[in-house]
Order: sequence, then C-alpha cells, then structure tokens
Amino acid sequence: MHFHWIFDGNQDRVDQKELIELEYQLRPRITRFIMDTLGIDSCDDFSCFHFDLDIVRREIRISEKTPEEYAKLLRVGFQDEIGTSCC
Repeated sequence: MHFHWIFDGNQDRVDQKELIELEYQLRPRITRFIMDTLGIDSCDDFSCFHFDLDIVRREIRISEKTPEEYAKLLRVGFQDEIGTSCC
C-alpha cells in the first residue's frame, strides 16, 4: 500500500511525526475496507493499492496508480467509509 502526500505549496514544514501517525491510523482501516470489499484474493501484499492523501483538502482518494479493476470496486464506498473522515 502506497501513500502519495499532497501539500499546499506554502507548507514548507510539515510535522513528520503527525504524518506517520496519520498513516498508521489509516492503514488498518483501509486494509479492512479492501478486504471487506475485494476479499483476500486480490493483490496479496496490497502493493498495488495507491492513495492520494491530500493534506490541503483533508481527504484521501484512490490514486490513478491503483489498477482500474480494483479502483472501480473500491470507489463505491471509499469516500463514505474512509475518504472524508481521514485527517
């Protein structure tokens, strides 16, 4: 699972500890959502899943780097379950 951080151009200093804590809060929730939505037979090590974590808009989105076959299924409930309450 990969996170791509999106920051405002004016954010020169971002607290790394806060980002790490946020990532570790999100990982179990996203993992559970993926397993509940796709089952355990998809992308065994979760390395094909990419997420854009937008600090400016305070949301997380499924990245275009996630294979479309998975992204299409995950988009159905992702914003309600994870995306708008992430950060």
